[in-house]
Amino acid sequence: MTFEEKLQEYARLTVRTCGNVTQGKYVLLSCPVHAAHFGRMISRKAFEAGAKDVIMLYYDEKFSRIRFLNAALDIFKSVPEWQALQRNYYAREGCVSITVLSEDPDIFEGVDDEKLMANAIARKKAFKEFYDIMDKGGLRWTLVAYPCEKWAMKVFPECSKETAMEKLWDAIFATCRLTDTNTSGKWESQDRLLKRRADILNKYALKELHYKNSLGTDFTLGLAKGHIWAGGSEVSTDDVKFMPNMPTEEIFTMPDRLKAEGIVYASMPLSYQGTLIDGFYLRFQNGEVVDFDAQKGKNALTRLLDTDEGSRRLGEAALIPHDSPISNLGILFYNTLFDENASCHLALGECYATNIRNGVNMSEKELLDNGGNRSVNHVDFMIGTKDLQITGTTKEGTKVPIFVNGNFVF
Repeated sequence: MTFEEKLQEYARLTVRTCGNVTQGKYVLLSCPVHAAHFGRMISRKAFEAGAKDVIMLYYDEKFSRIRFLNAALDIFKSVPEWQALQRNYYAREGCVSITVLSEDPDIFEGVDDEKLMANAIARKKAFKEFYDIMDKGGLRWTLVAYPCEKWAMKVFPECSKETAMEKLWDAIFATCRLTDTNTSGKWESQDRLLKRRADILNKYALKELHYKNSLGTDFTLGLAKGHIWAGGSEVSTDDVKFMPNMPTEEIFTMPDRLKAEGIVYASMPLSYQGTLIDGFYLRFQNGEVVDFDAQKGKNALTRLLDTDEGSRRLGEAALIPHDSPISNLGILFYNTLFDENASCHLALGECYATNIRNGVNMSEKELLDNGGNRSVNHVDFMIGTKDLQITGTTKEGTKVPIFVNGNFVF
C-alpha cells in the first residue's frame, strides 16, 4: 500500500473497527489542528458508516502552552459551561468518541505545576457525566495516534525532521498492523488472542499477583473481589463491539485499592501532562504510595500523586509480554498509547467499572466497598522487563506462574 492508502485504511479502521460507528450515531472527534487532513478522512468514513453527525473538536497544544504560560491560575480552575454541556450532552446521546493523539512529550516543560493540576481537576469535574457514562460502557470510544515533528524528533533524535516523521509513521503503521492487506482480519485474530489470555486468568480467579525483577521491583498486588480480566474489544451497553485503543496488546483488570505492598520501579519514562518523568520508583503500603523518587520530573510526579486521594492508589493492572510486536520494535515512543502496549504496567487513579462483576450497575460507594478506586487521574506507568516474574495466588493459596522471563507461560 502507498502512504495515502495506508492513511485511508487507518481512518477506516478507526471508524469501523475501533469506534465501530453505526447508523444514527453522533461522533465526537477530538483532533489536533496539524492532523486536520486525517480528521477529515475520519469524518468522511464516519458519515459513510451512517453517522448522524460528526462534531469536530480541534485542539492545539502549542496554543495551550501559550495559554498556560500567560493566563492567571484562576482561569484554569473552571471550564466554560458550554464545553461541559456539549461533552456531557453527546455522552447522554450515546455518541462514539474518537480522539486523535499527537503529543509533544515536552510541551508543558516549565509550565506552572499548579496551573496544570488545576486544569486537570476542573476538566474531570466538568466532564464527570461524560467519563462516568464512558466508564460504564454507555458510549463507544477509541484512541489513535498521529505524528508531530516534536514527537518524532524525541523518538528519533539522530534523524532529520523528515526522516524522523517517516520512521514514526512506519512504526505507527506497523503497530496498527497496516503493513499490508487484510488489516481487519489481523485485528480479529489479535482480539481472539487477548480474549483467550483473559479467559485463562478469569478461570484462575486469583487473589493476588507478585511481581519481581532485576530493577528492584518486589511487589504484591491484591486484586478486587469479583475482578474481571479484559482485553481487546469491549461491548457497549447497546451491545456493539468496539476497540478502545489502537494499537492494543494488553489484558488488564482491577486491583484492590487497599492491597498493594512493596516497591515498583518504572522501566520506561512517563510523559505526564507534557512533562517527562524518568528513573522513578513508588513504594506502597496498604495500597497507598508512601514513598517515591524520580531522577527527572519529580515535581510532576509529586503533582500527579497529590492531585487527590485516589491518585496515590492503583486503578488498573495490565499484562503485556516482553516478546510482543511493539516491544520487539525496540522503540521508546514517549507516548503512553504505545509504551503501555510494550510493557506490563500499572495505573495510578481511576479504575474501570467494567473490570469487576456488575460494576457498571454499582454506585460509587459500592464500587469503593468492593476495592475500586476513584480519582480524576488514570495514569499508566510501565514496569515490565525481559526478566519480570509474575506469580499469582489463588483464594486457596495455590501459586500459579503467570510470567516467566518477561512473557506469559500460556
